[in-house]
Amino acid sequence: MKQFFKMMLAAMAGMGCLSVFGFVMMLMMFGAMVAAGGDTSEVKDGSVLHLKLSGGLSERVSENPFSDFLGDNVETTQGLDDMLDALKEAAENDAVSGVYLDCGTFSADFAQLEELRKALTAFKKAAPKKFVVAYADNYAQGSYYVASMADKVMLNPSGMLDWHGIASTPIFYKDLLDKVGVKIRVFRVGTYKSAVEPFIGTSMSEANREQISSFVNDIWAGVCKSVSASRKVSTSRLNMLADSYVSLAEGSAYVKSGLVDTLTYIDGVRDVLRRLSKSNKVNFVTPARLAALRKADSSNQIAVYYATGDIVDAPSGSALGGEQEIVGSKVVADLARLADDDAVKAVVLRINSGGGSAYASEQMWRAVQLLKKKKPVVVSMSGLAASGGYYMACSADKIFAEPTTLTGSIGIFGMMPEATGLVTEKLGLHFDVVKTNVAGDFGGMSMLARPMTAAESGAMQAYVERGYNLFLRRVAAGRKMKTADVDKIAQGRVWTGRQALGIGLVDKLGTLDDAVACAARLAKVDDYYIMGSPVKVSMFEQLRQSVKSDYLEDHMRSALGAFYAPLRFAATLEGRNCLQARIPFEPNLN
Repeated sequence: MKQFFKMMLAAMAGMGCLSVFGFVMMLMMFGAMVAAGGDTSEVKDGSVLHLKLSGGLSERVSENPFSDFLGDNVETTQGLDDMLDALKEAAENDAVSGVYLDCGTFSADFAQLEELRKALTAFKKAAPKKFVVAYADNYAQGSYYVASMADKVMLNPSGMLDWHGIASTPIFYKDLLDKVGVKIRVFRVGTYKSAVEPFIGTSMSEANREQISSFVNDIWAGVCKSVSASRKVSTSRLNMLADSYVSLAEGSAYVKSGLVDTLTYIDGVRDVLRRLSKSNKVNFVTPARLAALRKADSSNQIAVYYATGDIVDAPSGSALGGEQEIVGSKVVADLARLADDDAVKAVVLRINSGGGSAYASEQMWRAVQLLKKKKPVVVSMSGLAASGGYYMACSADKIFAEPTTLTGSIGIFGMMPEATGLVTEKLGLHFDVVKTNVAGDFGGMSMLARPMTAAESGAMQAYVERGYNLFLRRVAAGRKMKTADVDKIAQGRVWTGRQALGIGLVDKLGTLDDAVACAARLAKVDDYYIMGSPVKVSMFEQLRQSVKSDYLEDHMRSALGAFYAPLRFAATLEGRNCLQARIPFEPNLN
């Protein structure tokens, strides 16, 4: 027995020592991460800004404190804000000799790609003696669109260059729902309001096909025009290449066609970078580190408020949620704080959202109205600012969009699932009810358990139509148009930014920088600095969340691809406001 207790005590002592050792190591790692995260020292002469055009691109992300320790593959999503700030610093910083675009499969909206491409072009204009070099083992079409503006575009001799045009591939669930005994009752206003189509059909309606064809071809025309200007290849030639399976061609064909300049392996790229940077060793600097060197040099602030993802009434609390949500109540509170902050002279709303809850959208519209009474409000549209996203934007003083932004989709719909086929016929569940004397047919029973009555359907359709009419009035007031004229261009139709400019839904085509400059002019301030809002989460909060929320979110999005958005919607369907202002889950442009 004594021997047993000795062994047990020894084991406990060993576990205690191991726990202490682990705790000390964690503290050391944390100290190193804090030191690395706070490293804003000057970069070495001859440094090269390393932009990785692979993985995912979000408007902004919090720096992952584990990335330096667990490798580059951990951080699958990058922040566009850091990239844009880093390019401004790279143009002004004498220690930075150029930019290296490390290309691959890049998941981003065309408007985000366009914004990054314009920032790179501005870098070349501001620093004509500095270089931009691009290389890939395999170029995805999106990363090539950005890389095509580089001084030198290089490709692995065995690599591929994807150039195929643009297609939209929505997914339809009706037959799947039929098999499990679930029906979706839909109520909508708007000929083009197609968000409900995946649940009630197996193919696109003619109206939806018309609008998708319109914006897909408009985006592709803009992409070809930009690539043509950079690569000196005619747009007709680019279209011919897209139709000739050039993605499967030999490397020499890419050089011959003018899409790339040189075929080389990665060691050849290093030689080029060493020669151009005039260094024996290439000193790469990350966008986050270079962006951190930019300092505030004014007491005047222009706040850039980032609103990204689905518009919801409350946080989803799901592993399929994360930071890609616009929580209506939080935005209302945040905008009220910006309104009361005297240091903030103007606010730019950076919107990347296909919409969501109509109720939350209305509350945010009101918050923008109150904010406007105290200071200018300008909207900068990213890849999406449609339906509820446009509802949020419509009353701003000025609205900027990229030519490839998808916007409009002014319409409302409601969805009510009916699962009697599943719960009664397949699962054998039956329901009964006792109601108060005043409870009519509408009271006391879940819609999952029985079909809707004609009276209930009529009330729901009227509710949707009131929501649509309110949406029209909000847009008409904000854009200084007649409600009837708004109705003609509404009906749930999606427009590109270029098309929206022609019909009065946006004021100008331009970047986030253009929107900020406009906000400063409206506020009548010449010197200012840009403050991102909401504030990024602290290092302590990142430590708590990085292995739980952002990490899972990034990898789930990466693994599920086009299926991520519909699954996320299904996972959070319970508790959503039944009145929705949103475009289809994803345009699925590829």
